[in-house]
Amino acid sequence: MSQIRRDWVSKTSAGAILGFSLAIALAGLFAWLSPGGLATPNKFQLVMWLIAPIWLTTLSLCFFFSSGRRAWLWLGGVNLLAYAGLFACRLLLR
Repeated sequence: MSQIRRDWVSKTSAGAILGFSLAIALAGLFAWLSPGGLATPNKFQLVMWLIAPIWLTTLSLCFFFSSGRRAWLWLGGVNLLAYAGLFACRLLLR
């Protein structure tokens, strides 16, 4: 029987916290970069429903990291990139 790894709590918390943050950023990028930008009617409903699958996918995939620390570092870095892109869209696409 295989042993349960000690870092499952840190992987789970990284996937839950940073995964949610990443889902918000990616949904925002979709809203800005898809055709029509933010002015498209009814796009907000689609963007809202995109958050859950992105978040759950991130939460599921965080267990493939070799350690909880790597999960936090990689997801943190991806979050920084996603929010930098979101900030750039906000400044450049007004």
